[in-house]
Amino acid sequence: MTNTASTETNPPATAYDWVGGEGAVRALVDRFYDLMDLEPAYAELRALHPTTLEGSRDKLFWFLCGWLGGPQHYIERFGHPRLRARHLPFPIGIKERDQWLQCMDQAMQELQLDPVLVGRLRESFFNTADWMRNKGG
Repeated sequence: MTNTASTETNPPATAYDWVGGEGAVRALVDRFYDLMDLEPAYAELRALHPTTLEGSRDKLFWFLCGWLGGPQHYIERFGHPRLRARHLPFPIGIKERDQWLQCMDQAMQELQLDPVLVGRLRESFFNTADWMRNKGG
């Protein structure tokens, strides 16, 4: 999935294109949830999710497609994401935020996304994940 033609001075038009399109976004989401399900380091994060992850996988995939600049699958199905409001029922603190970020970072690394893109996504993911926090610690 590495796009070696990408450089910091000549990136693709959208992060969606830079990642590699819909198939690559699906692979990223699937790896993210596979890791969450398998790695003990993400246990608190996994505990916030339903027993089966199919619905969560689809929703994150649909959301990320649009968030990265591709098709607006999530909005077409559910309207505005209202991320903070939709996450308020779940206790999200620093530990859960950091586990989400580490799990996504591991998935991006394993899929060998362009390091420049990974750096940009890390910053954006941090800002969004930090905004989701609704409890201390």
